[in-house]
Amino acid sequence: MDDDLVSEDDILLRSEKEFHDAAKRNDVEKMQELIRKGVDVKAKNKVGRKALHWAAGMGNEQALRLLLDHDTELDSEDVFGMNAVLLSSWFGHHKILQILVASGAKLNCENKNGLNMLHCAAQRGHVSVMQFIMEDLEDVRLDRVDKSGKTALHLAVEHGQLEVVEYLIGFGCAHDVKDKEMNTPLHLVARNGNIEVLQKIVETGVGLDEKNVDGWTALHFSADGGHSECVRLLLESCCDVNALTHSMNALHFASRHSHVTTARLLIEAGINTDSLDSQRTTALHIAVLNNHVETVRLLIDAECDLDACDGRQQTALHIAAEFGRQDIAEMILIAGVDLRVLDKQGKTSLDVAARGNHISLVDMIIKADRFYKWEKDHRVETRHIRSVLWRLATEYLKQGEWKKLAGQWKLTDAHIRAIEQQWTGTKSYKEHGHRLLLIWLHSVTVAGENPIKGLYEALVAIARKDLAESIRQKANADSSSPKKCTTM
Repeated sequence: MDDDLVSEDDILLRSEKEFHDAAKRNDVEKMQELIRKGVDVKAKNKVGRKALHWAAGMGNEQALRLLLDHDTELDSEDVFGMNAVLLSSWFGHHKILQILVASGAKLNCENKNGLNMLHCAAQRGHVSVMQFIMEDLEDVRLDRVDKSGKTALHLAVEHGQLEVVEYLIGFGCAHDVKDKEMNTPLHLVARNGNIEVLQKIVETGVGLDEKNVDGWTALHFSADGGHSECVRLLLESCCDVNALTHSMNALHFASRHSHVTTARLLIEAGINTDSLDSQRTTALHIAVLNNHVETVRLLIDAECDLDACDGRQQTALHIAAEFGRQDIAEMILIAGVDLRVLDKQGKTSLDVAARGNHISLVDMIIKADRFYKWEKDHRVETRHIRSVLWRLATEYLKQGEWKKLAGQWKLTDAHIRAIEQQWTGTKSYKEHGHRLLLIWLHSVTVAGENPIKGLYEALVAIARKDLAESIRQKANADSSSPKKCTTM
């Protein structure tokens, strides 16, 4: 028989390799044939595994029983510290584990990472193996930790093993043990986003606001991962929405990754939208820096402080100007900001835009500056017109009609697409219409035109004369306005 090495990068002889393969597929006849020929049943491959390891890991009972007649070294480990007992636990082979235990295998073994057989079964979700370990074996510590300080519960929640979590909780394991990074099981499940497992952990009554070594709570982990359902559950369970790490709140994390749904939940729960981190940046600064348009829009709608300055004394508009974020700058300008704010270099946002050669943005800021000055002189009139436009968009315009108005006012298809990009549900068209009307109002007021007359004519043009007449009457109800529409 040709019995040289299998290959240059293997240390097994061909007969030994055949023996290992036979153990993997539970081919007892082939194994017996090779044993009769004198094969080394204890031969190990380059990662330290022998036939016994393969039989245990594959759950091959007949192969295992044959090997136990020829190999008494039951606790032999591979290079990862895994022996037959740990492999059978890892792969969930209950019967194999029973045979090994009955044959005298060591029970208090652990691998290189400190995982014992209970850890292995918990991480992989093998409840029947866990039941055998906990109920039939003696001196098994439920809360024993691995080298990272994790218990079986830590590992089960971290890997989303719901059935194991329920079993361990029912068996009375500790719910609030912290690993070496000070993470409780709640931290780990919040990080991986398994809502069912999170529900089970929350039901145990654990402290929702416990912090790990970095100051993170479960809410921070869920917000950072964009696990909106987990965020919702934690908020409904009355966690501290404004909890800080060393300086950041959950909204900072949601803004950094543009988790819009998560950010909306946090805002609705009353989170501080203007909280400053260690660099004095707000969630808005972070969203603008990362060009997260939808998050910026959400924060603006939440009336965050648009004039807040970061460590460089820059507002969100300064950052938009520096990076040429035109869409974001437009939203901020429409909402209204202080264009006089100077950064540490004594530059306004207009100066920053000009230095970056962002020509369109420069023009936009100049137009906004002129509009702000005009609005200051016409504040009462503008407030009334804006109120009329709000009612028009939210109560009277039908779906699709705002696009017809956009066509009358010569907006391009690109402009229309940009406006309708935000989707908040079947009533989104009302928000789209309101944004269009505000953009249009800005242009006509800066041009010194009569907004009431222009709106009347546009509504007539899209076959809504009835609505045009009603809006004209509402707009003219402001007795202080010098721009009434009396003749068409």
